[in-house]
Amino acid sequence: MVEAFVVALASVWADSGFSALTSGNIIMICVGLVLLYMAIGKGFEPLLLSPIAFGCLLANIPKNGFEAPGVMSVIMYGIQHEVFPPLIFLGVGAMTDFGPLIANPKTLLLGAAAQIGVFVSLMGAMALGFTVQEASAIGIIGGADGPTAIYLAAKMAPNLLGAIAVAAYSYMSLVPLIQPPIMKLFTSEAERKIVMQQLRPVSKFEKVVFPIVCTIVISLLLPPVTALIGMLMLGNLFKEAGCLDRLSDTAQNALMNTVTIMLATGTGLTMSAEAFLNYQTILIIFLGLVAFAAGTWGGVVFGKIMCKLDGGKTNPLIGSAGVSAVPMAARVSQIVGQKANPANFLLMHAMGPNVAGVIGTAVAAGTMLAMIGPVAK
Repeated sequence: MVEAFVVALASVWADSGFSALTSGNIIMICVGLVLLYMAIGKGFEPLLLSPIAFGCLLANIPKNGFEAPGVMSVIMYGIQHEVFPPLIFLGVGAMTDFGPLIANPKTLLLGAAAQIGVFVSLMGAMALGFTVQEASAIGIIGGADGPTAIYLAAKMAPNLLGAIAVAAYSYMSLVPLIQPPIMKLFTSEAERKIVMQQLRPVSKFEKVVFPIVCTIVISLLLPPVTALIGMLMLGNLFKEAGCLDRLSDTAQNALMNTVTIMLATGTGLTMSAEAFLNYQTILIIFLGLVAFAAGTWGGVVFGKIMCKLDGGKTNPLIGSAGVSAVPMAARVSQIVGQKANPANFLLMHAMGPNVAGVIGTAVAAGTMLAMIGPVAK
């Protein structure tokens, strides 16, 4: 009787995850718990970081059986085959107002200038021994656009997907901490005090035509990025058409929330101990910081150049919003500007380069795909 009981206990132990638990699994479970604390306890991108962290916990449970057909394999399919990022862009488009960019088209250049961080990090990653495909996927962290980073990593560096996604979303959440010191370092007090003129009204016709023209021009120029740009602009068309409110509401809320859960959880599922615990992860996190800082610097410096060229009408602070962390980067421009001058209201001006940054990061990703090509699967 006792012997049978012992055999039964041994069988339960052998079948449990505890019997196969490694030190790497334990470390990654702790990483997941830290990310959960950052998301829930500190409020760092909780809607994204929470499911990523929980996915990390699930990925490091031995014998979880996720490789068998089921909901987890479906989620992983959506990650590996670039299903979720374009759907996220559909929701982002439906929530985005391109009015400030249309009203002040030159701010598109600020969004482009902020992409310098992408290429600085790309060159740094190559210098550290990453392949050109891996370096491209790492560099896109500098655009501060999580879905684009996941989209490009899935195509060009699937082995680094977890580390790239965590770095991208972590730095997005740390925008209010990382950007202000850089903005203040490269601008004078007088420049930060500049009050910009109110933007002109933008007609409905302009807002409807903009996503259509952007889709056609950018997709023809860079076909590999058609899925991202097309869904971004389709969502925006839902918003601006005036007769597609139901579709716009679905894209902004129900679909966006559902896909966010799938995308973030699936990203966490890629964070197994075997894939995550290596020196490359540390390098990626470091390079991501370099990329993000360089992007902020590039936007601010180009803002200073624009300020000189237009006779002091442009506040250089809005250049920092050229990274595509929408709308957080624009809010940071507003906060820093208002501290220098309480009469300063830069939010709407900063939204121009901010939404331009979304387009710019997608264009940068498309350029890399066109020039380098995805990794062979």
